[in-house]
Amino acid sequence: MLDFTERFGQWKPVAKPAGIAWLVFYALFLLYAALNAPNFLLIDFANLAIHEAGHPLFSPFGYTMNILGGTLSELIAPLACFSYFFVKRETTGAAFCAFWFFENFLYIGTYMQDARANTLPLVNSEIGDWTLLFGQWNLLPSDLKIGQFTRDLGWLGMLATLAFLAHRIYRNSQPTAHPLSPS
Repeated sequence: MLDFTERFGQWKPVAKPAGIAWLVFYALFLLYAALNAPNFLLIDFANLAIHEAGHPLFSPFGYTMNILGGTLSELIAPLACFSYFFVKRETTGAAFCAFWFFENFLYIGTYMQDARANTLPLVNSEIGDWTLLFGQWNLLPSDLKIGQFTRDLGWLGMLATLAFLAHRIYRNSQPTAHPLSPS
């Protein structure tokens, strides 16, 4: 099994006040998202720009990849940022990017759930990406289940990110034994 600590080093510590502030920020965002579900959230404006940029980016790889490219870009952008912060062992940066990655699942799942109804507002099209993709893959009758599963993954991932950050804050607040002192 790969030991990330051996390869990349220890996670950089997070000051307790800063860590608590981040946890409060994420908790408030989760409350905002829960109260506004399944509506468009403020952060989704940035995600939408990344989504739309993904279509032409993936268009050289064919029709399906052009359609799927928007969603892939929404996931690749925060995942690339997360990878950078993970390697640098920047706790708050990695947590932010992981949270951002999983928040995208809410937006993606909502549009998946709308595949048959096709009532949500769209940019540059009259038919949603997931209507086209699920139709192509014969999955339209499962749009509600797949979309809900995707949204649930987003919620679980965001909660796991909070747990990771809380764990790192807790670990940082614990006294460390001096390397020469007996345990």
